[in-house]
Amino acid sequence: MTTPDDPAGLPSGAGGASPAVTWGPATGVGSLPGTDPAEALRLVLGELPGMPHLPELPGRGAGADMIGRTASLLVDLAVDITPAGWRLVPRSGVDQRRAQEFLARDLDALHEQAEGYAGPFKLQVAGPWTLAAALERTRGERAVVDPGARRDLAQSLTEGLRAHVAGIGARLPGARLVVQLDEPSVPAALQGGLPTATGFGRLPAVPAEAVEQELRAVVAAVPVPVVVHCCAPRMPLTLFRAAGAAGLSFDLSLVQDLDAVGEAVDAGVHLLAGVVPGTDAPLPAARATASRVQGWWRELGFGAEQLPDVVTLTPSCGLAGATPGYARAAMTHLSEAARYLQPE
Repeated sequence: MTTPDDPAGLPSGAGGASPAVTWGPATGVGSLPGTDPAEALRLVLGELPGMPHLPELPGRGAGADMIGRTASLLVDLAVDITPAGWRLVPRSGVDQRRAQEFLARDLDALHEQAEGYAGPFKLQVAGPWTLAAALERTRGERAVVDPGARRDLAQSLTEGLRAHVAGIGARLPGARLVVQLDEPSVPAALQGGLPTATGFGRLPAVPAEAVEQELRAVVAAVPVPVVVHCCAPRMPLTLFRAAGAAGLSFDLSLVQDLDAVGEAVDAGVHLLAGVVPGTDAPLPAARATASRVQGWWRELGFGAEQLPDVVTLTPSCGLAGATPGYARAAMTHLSEAARYLQPE
């Protein structure tokens, strides 16, 4: 039975892999080219049937991008767009309302296209650190430099995300939901590489303890398992795992710390490995992609029989910058490559 502490009717505080979750063989990262949510959902349901996701379509304009989508979920906080980007403001305006309208259309399309779907289903939002790095305060620097602003944003995001999960759960009662927090800004935050609001300087590095603690608070409050995605170099896998992530999503070509990957597998964390480019590029044979993943898995030192249960194949990053034809081909490729990973 659904309770106020569990709006989706699912286990809360999903730190580590949950036995209630079945991970699909292949899924998307989030964004796709195009502007029609119904068409995007038909594509995802057709090409990634084992673990479809709610597509993001930033080609529709401001409000449909990753930050705009996430801003549409915020509770009791308002944002608007300035020439420099998204900014916290005293009251909601047309840009935030547009973002909310985009999301409402996406959810209507989800209900129409995926009615009756049962199985793993993923939705994506910007994580608390990437959101804070993208939003400027009303007066001053980016919110990421202000612990109070970060805390308010994280709490607002958590409340909105819980309602979002509940809304999708009501539309897809047979689905096993997974939330992906996109955190591409975390490596730069840790290394002191985030630009100032003016763009002429760099913000101070944020201590790893603060990143882990604040991310853990959001992960623990989400009522379904959480994947943390980062396709930037130097993704802090150990930090994300310590924050309670049930899954880690990354560009396979950028991950060099195999010990951290192996420790995550030993801890029961699921891996979502990006194996095809996010923009148009020649695709190898599906069997070749599978062989690459199998070779990487052997290098980690695990048995081949574990691979299909632990690894889900994805693009290396979102597909919004790809052509529609390539996006379809990439998703088809992932599903075909995943079949070669199954034991014979």
